[in-house]
Amino acid sequence: MRIIVMSDSHRNFRNVLRVVDRHPDADLYIHLGDGEREFESVQDLYPDRRYLWVAGNCDFGSDTASSDLVKLCGKSVLLTHGHTYYVKQSLSELKSAARICHAHIALYGHTHVAHTEYDNGLYIMNPGSLSVPRQGGASYGILDITSQGIMTNIVEV
Repeated sequence: MRIIVMSDSHRNFRNVLRVVDRHPDADLYIHLGDGEREFESVQDLYPDRRYLWVAGNCDFGSDTASSDLVKLCGKSVLLTHGHTYYVKQSLSELKSAARICHAHIALYGHTHVAHTEYDNGLYIMNPGSLSVPRQGGASYGILDITSQGIMTNIVEV
């Protein structure tokens, strides 16, 4: 299963569309918050594709939760914007929450810094920001879940 992960697009519809157009055969597109409006606009353009998202701290008026736990290809995946886990200070609360809910993968945003790591059975990825990166260029993530394992990659737009 190929999953395209993005976050923090902050009304940059063009980059969200560019990423989705670049991966027309992806099985799932995930947005980790602060871009709900433009992500919904892309869904209107491609209603036949599969999407999941959580709300960020800048998705004002959203009824969407800021975190969710989903099962993908038999793996539990924690989706969160990250602000409620204080990810700008440390990943310890995020890692703890992921382990409590027996997640195999934790996906988060909020920091605008791309990051991927493997920590004692837990895959962690922040795809960075599609509009206002704090390190490097605008980026997104590719998450592959296969029978051979899990692979995380960061890609610049």
